[in-house]
Amino acid sequence: MTKILLVEDHEELWDMMSRRLRRHGFDVVLAHDGQQALSQVGAEQPDLVLLDMDLPVMDGWTVARTLRGGGAQAPVPIIALTAHAMAGDRAKALAAGCDDYHPKPVDFPKLLTQIDDALLKREEADA
Repeated sequence: MTKILLVEDHEELWDMMSRRLRRHGFDVVLAHDGQQALSQVGAEQPDLVLLDMDLPVMDGWTVARTLRGGGAQAPVPIIALTAHAMAGDRAKALAAGCDDYHPKPVDFPKLLTQIDDALLKREEADA
């Protein structure tokens, strides 16, 4: 079963997202701030991270840069989830180390496609 780390500090959103992801067959692990996200990546070894960029303790930009800066293992795919939808925000998320970008409010069918694409790219890179 594919494990997704959902990093989100708003309870309503992580509750809705985690239930929908589980219904689609994913194992979902939650983190509510950036520091917790880094700990969960090490402890849970998720297949993919859905990362809110506006987080308490440590923001998502720093989390993405930290995950990309260390570790010998194949990097876990990161999809930025953010309300930042201005011109240039996608490029900023990719520059921080995210593999893809999804603006809020979440378009769940589109997000599922992005998840599938990111997992496929990782699988191809590991082959």
